[in-house]
Order: sequence, then C-alpha cells, then structure tokens
Amino acid sequence: MNHHVVLNRPWLTRPFLVLSVFAAIALVLLGVRFTSGIGSVTNLSGGYPWGIWVVWDIVVGTALACGGYALAVTVYVFNNGRYHPLIRSALLTSLLGYALGAAGAFIDMGRYWNFYNMFLPWQVNTHAVMLEVGLCVFSYVMVLAIEFLPTVLEKYKAEALQKKLNSLLFFFIALGILLPTMHQSSLGSFLIAMGWKVHPLWQTLELQPLLAILSAFTMGFAAVIFEASVGSVGFRRQPETPMLAGLGKIIIALTAAFLVVRFTTLLMTGKLGLIFAFDLGSVMFLIETALFIYPVVVLSSATRRTQGRPLLYAAVSMMAAGALYRFDAFMITFNPGEGYSYFPALPEVLITVGMVAIEIMAYLFIVKQLPVLAREEH
Repeated sequence: MNHHVVLNRPWLTRPFLVLSVFAAIALVLLGVRFTSGIGSVTNLSGGYPWGIWVVWDIVVGTALACGGYALAVTVYVFNNGRYHPLIRSALLTSLLGYALGAAGAFIDMGRYWNFYNMFLPWQVNTHAVMLEVGLCVFSYVMVLAIEFLPTVLEKYKAEALQKKLNSLLFFFIALGILLPTMHQSSLGSFLIAMGWKVHPLWQTLELQPLLAILSAFTMGFAAVIFEASVGSVGFRRQPETPMLAGLGKIIIALTAAFLVVRFTTLLMTGKLGLIFAFDLGSVMFLIETALFIYPVVVLSSATRRTQGRPLLYAAVSMMAAGALYRFDAFMITFNPGEGYSYFPALPEVLITVGMVAIEIMAYLFIVKQLPVLAREEH
C-alpha cells in the first residue's frame, strides 16, 4: 500500500491565477534585466554588490528550504521513522527553495553569461567562500532532484527503475546531509570574511558557521510545521498536529542552543552592552531575539504544543526570527563604509515576489499531480 497520495484536484484555481499575475510581472522585469543590464532594475552599487535577491534567495530562502535537510537528519541519522510521512513534502519544498536560490544567484550575476566558469577548475578562486556556496547549492539541487525522483517514478509505475534507484538512494541521502551543512556553514564564514563591515552584534567570528547551521535547522523544522499546518487547512485535510508537536520539541532544543551560543559569545567578547545602545543594530537585535524566544516559550508548554494554532504561530515566529537574523547581518545593519546606501528598487521587490509566486505555483501543481502528501491515516 502506498503511503502517499495524489490530491487529484484542479490546479488552475483562483489563487493560482493571482500568483500567475505576479509571476508574469517578474518575468517581464527579468527580460529587462537581461537585456538592459542589472543596473536597470536594481539599486546595487560598489558598496552593496548584493541586495534583496542574494539575501532573500540564497541567505534566507535556502535556510527556509532546509526542511528536507532537517528531516533527513532526523529520519535517517537519528532513525526516527515517525516523521517519514513528511519527507516527500519537505523534499519538494527544499527542491523548489534551493532551485529558487540558484536562480537568484544567476539573476544577480553582473556577467551572467560567464556563470559556467565556476565549474572550471582553472578559472576559479579556490579560496573564495562564495565558490563553495555556489557549488554546494548547485550540487544540492541535483541531489534533491534525485531524492525526489522516486515520487515521479511511483506516479508512472516505473517499479523496476524505482527499485534500482532505491538501492542507490543511501548515497544521495548522505550527500543531501553533507552539502547543506557545508553551504550553510559557509554563509557563516562569509560573515567572518566581511570583517568590520558586519555589525558587532552579528560578528561572532569563529562561531558564525555554527550559528548559521543551528538557525538553518530551526528554520527548516519551522518551515515543515508551517507548510503542513497551512496545507491541512488549504487542502482540507486532517491536521498533522500530533506529529508536528514532536518537531516543536526539537525546535526548543536547537533554539536554546542558538541563543546560549550567541549570548555567551557576546558576553565573552565584551559586546553585550551594545544590545542596549538603542541604535538601529540594537533595536533589530532586540526584535530578532524576541522572535526567537516566543517559540521557546510557546512550545515549552505540552498543551500548547499539541494545539494547531499556537504551533503554527510559533513556527511563523521562528521563520521570521531566522530570516531577520540573516537580513540584519547581511543587509540591514551591513556597513560598507561612508558614501553608500541601499534600499531595494521596486523592480527588485517585484521580481522577488514573482519568484516566490512561481515557487508556490510549482508546489501547488506538483502536489496535485504526484503522490507527495501522506495518506491521512499516516
């Protein structure tokens, strides 16, 4: 008996059409970007060589897409098969999120026609953090596609091919755990490389990679809870709250570890007083910390953890906390020096919104065509 089902519902719905409008606007603006240059649609400069595309698509978007990574570690490393019904949906979200990140990186390249140089050993700078990030993101998209392939084969009843792939899947699962670990830790290393340009409250030097991985895990688990909660309402399915409550307990431990590491580092480096400076960095830090603490408080209650609405609110707060942590470090409090300022141009925002719309459209289409969601009895 198959444990996953095809929804078999119309995909051309009113929300899908609304999303398609935003997607069409983004595609038109991307046409302008690729024909008239990146400066025609962005407010980027020498001081701000990256903006909302890189920060949202790669830094934040890939962390929100870490649900497949987080569940793979839980299910395959810690052998907790209880969460296996959530794997396919998490893998699909990860595949779409990382594909969006890869697309965002390509869109953000000034000379995009030279992108292939990152795959040529004699052309690359092997000491560049962004090289490792780029190669890991590209490789992980390929790995996620292979991990998701059994879902497609099951749909078209290619049992022989599916059996052969399953015998090799352990190798790709291992890669699927290694690659995002490398990629997320390298984003932390990128902050180290930027040195004084990063606000002191976000510059923890040697512990940046650890904080990046911890926040990616918490954001990934929170995204799984958010997706499952919203999906059960939107698709009128039985709530998966009992299963999701277990993920809430994991989030408590990971978030507590994140906060302990971060505040201990600030204390040991003499930066703790900067929290109460009440400048931009201080205010953003306090908002961010409140968003991290709220899920811990809510999910610490066994009663609220097993209720759908508090669980969803906690997941949204965790996603917002992780996203703000990365936006603060990479863009909002980033200081490239005097004479530079950055605020996203309207086309930048519209392209970002359109890319997210395309991702949601793809998710809605695929879950209605392939056996992605678990049977309700599972």
